[in-house]
Amino acid sequence: MKNLLLSALSIAVLTFTSCSRDEDSNDNNNSITINPADFKGELLSGQSATLDPTQVYNLTGSFIVRGGGTLTIPAGTRIEASGGTACYIAIAQDGLLYVNGTSTNPVIMTSGKPVKATGDWGGLVICGRANTNKGGSTGQTATSEVGDLTYGGTENTDSSGVIRYLRVEYTGAAFNATKEFNGVSLFGVGSGTVFEYIQAFKSGDDGIEFFGGSVNGKYLIALHSEDDAVDFADGYSGTLENVFIKDVAKAGVEGSNNGDNGAATPTTNTTLKNFTILKGALAGTEHGMFLKEGSGKWNCQNIYIDGFTKGLKINAVGVDPNSNSNVDSGFITFNPIYFGASITTNSEYAGTNTTYLTVGSNTGAGNSGSTPTWTTGWTTGL
Repeated sequence: MKNLLLSALSIAVLTFTSCSRDEDSNDNNNSITINPADFKGELLSGQSATLDPTQVYNLTGSFIVRGGGTLTIPAGTRIEASGGTACYIAIAQDGLLYVNGTSTNPVIMTSGKPVKATGDWGGLVICGRANTNKGGSTGQTATSEVGDLTYGGTENTDSSGVIRYLRVEYTGAAFNATKEFNGVSLFGVGSGTVFEYIQAFKSGDDGIEFFGGSVNGKYLIALHSEDDAVDFADGYSGTLENVFIKDVAKAGVEGSNNGDNGAATPTTNTTLKNFTILKGALAGTEHGMFLKEGSGKWNCQNIYIDGFTKGLKINAVGVDPNSNSNVDSGFITFNPIYFGASITTNSEYAGTNTTYLTVGSNTGAGNSGSTPTWTTGWTTGL
């Protein structure tokens, strides 16, 4: 998904039990109680809400945390969505999300349908103030295509909160053939945000996608993604570390600079450490990693790829001159990288730099192609 896909429907008003909106302007610490049977609406500036982990929350529409609002989700909380593209959770610029899951008691956002499937609901969207090149230059902001949420700017250390031990399931609701939610979408999210121990399970589009921003991600899992598993673009400048990918329809990792201008600044400049990328049962048509649309700069360490026909995909120089130039110039390196026995071609790249790949044996996200030990207790489907 290359654009934020938020509902065009008007935002429903929360059922508040503590106060009215008229009181909000006079109260900077206004605690709101949310109705678990009808979870939708918005938190405004000065409002906060903490969910009750003993309740199951029925997400019946969109829920947006506006700037100055704070949503806290304790360990063990379960949210079940029941309304397709109308159902998603979004954190606007200056809003805060605290997901306080644990390794034995994660927070779960899932489908509320009796028979669950990919595309049952939207997913989680977070918008921050860090750099994006979507506007074509440093410091630009962009606006979500639907929902009118602004993201981007110059505050690379911006914080959108702390998200730990979160499982997001059965997402990817589609507005049409080209517009779908991901599992988790991060738009211009800053490095002050903690984003660790996240699983995207059964996404109808990408599992986890970074649209610019500088947030770092650790201990990420994308299992059964019907587009790409992990995708970053638009000047993303963070580090992704300890990532396990399995069952992917297109690319295990897709990385771009900018789809409209491969030379746009600020350039995507990312470090990828300790990845295991396995095709699994899905097609994997775009191979292990796709260096796409300018690519930017990649420093890749300890990458394990197996099950695909090709390890890396790079379009021909006539199609994507910027990606090829970045490889030629030594801005994209893999040291070391492992290609499994099923891979007949390490890379489609046909340029002059033959040293950008250092092939060897490595451990990937934990133990080569095996499921990492850090997934125990809080994940599903592995």
